[in-house]
Amino acid sequence: MKTFVAIAILSLAASTPTLVNAHGFIRQVAIDGRRYAGNLHNSDKGASPIRLVGGIGPVKGTNSKDLICGLSAQNAEMVVPANPGSTVSFQWSGGGNQRWPHSTGPLITYMTSCGPTSCDKFDPTNAKWFKIAQLGKKDANTWFQEDIERGSALNVTLPKNLSPGGYLIRQEIIALHHATSMGGAEFYPSCIQVQIGGCETGFPLQTVSFPGAYSDSDPGIFDPDVHSPGSFYNFPGGPVSELAAASNSGAVSEQLTDSATSPSPSSSLSADDDAYGYNDGDGSDDNTSSAPASDTSQDNVPLVLHIVLAAVNAFLLVGHSFLDRSRRRAKRKSCRCGDAEQESQFELEYILSA
Repeated sequence: MKTFVAIAILSLAASTPTLVNAHGFIRQVAIDGRRYAGNLHNSDKGASPIRLVGGIGPVKGTNSKDLICGLSAQNAEMVVPANPGSTVSFQWSGGGNQRWPHSTGPLITYMTSCGPTSCDKFDPTNAKWFKIAQLGKKDANTWFQEDIERGSALNVTLPKNLSPGGYLIRQEIIALHHATSMGGAEFYPSCIQVQIGGCETGFPLQTVSFPGAYSDSDPGIFDPDVHSPGSFYNFPGGPVSELAAASNSGAVSEQLTDSATSPSPSSSLSADDDAYGYNDGDGSDDNTSSAPASDTSQDNVPLVLHIVLAAVNAFLLVGHSFLDRSRRRAKRKSCRCGDAEQESQFELEYILSA
């Protein structure tokens, strides 16, 4: 009998690390290719825009306040720049430096405005959230979460008409492997602090609260048929906001490479982009001044005429350059709005502190 008890205790001890590691958190986030590392749960070792969670276990029950941003979530130090239409990539990880361990359930992304408060000081207890993306099943039997389990990142496009200001992005995985029982669903929310630039004016019409958006009895949370082949899935939390209706509902991509908080190398500009990243859509190269091609038939023209032609060409080059700079200034002016000076100051402060 003693031998049996000893074996049982040893077996339980051996299985404990596996149980602990069988959960996870957002290890890294990228915004338009600029990557920011997260901190290991309950271990703040560096500045990050990802709010630190107190553990990698799930939030249980739809009435928990931890449903907002994760278990005992703490405000992050950084508020990082993004824009309407930016691509945000989330890299989930399991405990013990393992991959995300689950494969069944949806990937849902929400946002909320921080209002006049800086997002690193914002308390989201009474926040109003709007859904910007959701991914469930790829087909009758396969979940997108399986790609996250294999190490892929989740990509979400921010609404293209989103008003400027501070926002929290709430990315959540709901693991439904135990959802055949009431209260069996596991919630893994995480929040990222961003400052949206631009001059758009869109605001959401429909919002939800956490807790409050979900009920333990919702079809997408309590799902007795979740493991049945071909079963239909109902997303909880209401529809995707009209702000994001024209944007992608999300996609998966290759795993993000490990990186400290730092910008990635900037991509090269296309021929139609100028040095400030503006694109006028005319298909011409805005970075290169072009002169009329020389005419070889002029070789026999007297020297004085060559000099005149050279002067005309020089005049055309100067005029082209002047008009090009004027056009760029006009583009920059057309992009300015009431908060442009404040947004520029935010960008400057971010660059100086990076």
